[in-house]
Amino acid sequence: MSLAGSPPGWLRPILDAVSDVRAEQLSRHAPPEPGAGRASAVLALLGESRRAGRMVPDVLLIERAHSLRNHAGTPAFPGGIIDPGDDGPVGAALREAKEETGLDLAGVDVLATLPSLWLPAGGYVVTPVLAWWREPSPVRVVDTAEVASVHRVPLADLVDPANRLRVRHPSGYVGPAFRIDGLLVWGFTAGVLGWLLDVAGLARPWDRTRVELLPLAEGAERR
Repeated sequence: MSLAGSPPGWLRPILDAVSDVRAEQLSRHAPPEPGAGRASAVLALLGESRRAGRMVPDVLLIERAHSLRNHAGTPAFPGGIIDPGDDGPVGAALREAKEETGLDLAGVDVLATLPSLWLPAGGYVVTPVLAWWREPSPVRVVDTAEVASVHRVPLADLVDPANRLRVRHPSGYVGPAFRIDGLLVWGFTAGVLGWLLDVAGLARPWDRTRVELLPLAEGAERR
């Protein structure tokens, strides 16, 4: 267990890798020209929670509301559009996480920003903000028009080979995915999570030949 306020040892490989990470390691889509797209940010918040009497690493995810026009019902990191009053990607990611989950920002330490990534669906250019949940706070659905559910997903569930697969989009694209906590995590979010697990040295061998067709409701948008 780490000292209070100090990131744990399992985070060190991730922090060491951040300075060298390239956009193509996180997504198959290269960002468009500077100034193009809708600038957005998400919060990749890593923490620890008590499970079965011990502290285990986890990550905060939301399930987007099923009534939304874009990415309805898909699991994702908290986040959204960068507003003019935000302090760039970091400010937007923190603000959106608070608005969507009730996260207490006083317990969050921002560690780094990752390369901006292009999401063709909606024309978003998304900057993932990596953070350590130094003092976890209760989280919940704040606005049901935006969020259907909130989850603290143990990294052990993500690395479990039984929960890993690839999905085939109606466009023909095949990409990584996770089945955890009743959710199918795919696309941009699965790509970032896969990279985090790999560089942290937590990933375990899994069956990459396991390919399933993306359900129509989720595959209706190109990601």
